Amino acid sequence: MSYHPLHRPVWNALNSGWKPLAEGDALALRIDPRYGPFAAAADGSPATRSALAALVPERGELWIVEPDAQTPPAGTRLVREAMLAQMVAEEIPGNAPSWEPVVLTDDDATEMRALALMTKPGPFLPLTHRLGRFIGIKEQGRLIAMAGERMRMPGFAEVSGVCTHPDHRGRGYAKGLMQIVARAMLERGEMPFLHAYAAHEATVALYETLGFRIRARMHMMVVARI
Repeated sequence: MSYHPLHRPVWNALNSGWKPLAEGDALALRIDPRYGPFAAAADGSPATRSALAALVPERGELWIVEPDAQTPPAGTRLVREAMLAQMVAEEIPGNAPSWEPVVLTDDDATEMRALALMTKPGPFLPLTHRLGRFIGIKEQGRLIAMAGERMRMPGFAEVSGVCTHPDHRGRGYAKGLMQIVARAMLERGEMPFLHAYAAHEATVALYETLGFRIRARMHMMVVARI
């Protein structure tokens, strides 16, 4: 069986699209903590797990996404864990939304992070917005919905940061923004992928209507120092 690039998405991103932001060595890597909390070890050996533990920030967390369930490395504690549905799309059906989004920039960073912290689409650190192109919807100058890009590796790009302010849900903003983001990836020759909490069946079903299908189940573990 050939090795799929998304089998270990964090490790592969840190060795390709995220390489300029990677910290660590051949044993274990993490992304610059200003951009995100993700990390991965080269394999499951004691040496690499020890190297991974050494990358846990003094007052922060590491998020580890692997195909199989993990146990916290020595010297760390489990903060939380969950199963993820890793989804991919070969095409994005449906009509484009009637509204035009705005391209978000550093000037929008404070609002972007506030919206992400309110709606919790996933980790959103001070520089997460620089990981890729983000677009959004503004109403009376206020950001009310957004979607963007996170992990990247040759041939693949991750849709991420999809969220809508609670007061503006039900208008199709998330769906429309995801369509635009994912189609831009396809036009670049990259396959869109994303990670959703497997237990959130309604969310997974929504993504399926957009053309995404479940490729694999992934285990997500968040660890911190003891």
